[in-house]
Amino acid sequence: QVQLAESGGGLVQAGASLRLSCEVSGGTFSNYALAWFRQASGAEREFVAATSWSGGTIYYADSVKGRFTISKDNAKNTVYLEMNNLKPEDTAVYYCAADGGRLTAGDWLKLRVHYDHWGQGTQVAVSS
Repeated sequence: QVQLAESGGGLVQAGASLRLSCEVSGGTFSNYALAWFRQASGAEREFVAATSWSGGTIYYADSVKGRFTISKDNAKNTVYLEMNNLKPEDTAVYYCAADGGRLTAGDWLKLRVHYDHWGQGTQVAVSS
């Protein structure tokens, strides 16, 4: 059984940085494409960033490009989201997701339906 556990959220001021972590247990971590999505209050869950299983293909939402960095550490079974220059509009619950280890890469990594496993989320709040 694959389980994902996010951590690292919090309340910060605009311009600050946070690093989210998502530890994955079960399955073969190195085979997973991984992503971060977020959901603001009253809004749909939206794509933030994704990395292919190899780390060779990475995608970002336009709203976070240049500020956020996704990375995976196969030795620690963990995917990270480094968030810099945070803005109030980044306020949301952040979820990490893993696919079923399909060893593929493409634009579909930006889609919620591609992912089989989800964490419970971690809250990020950015004050102005």
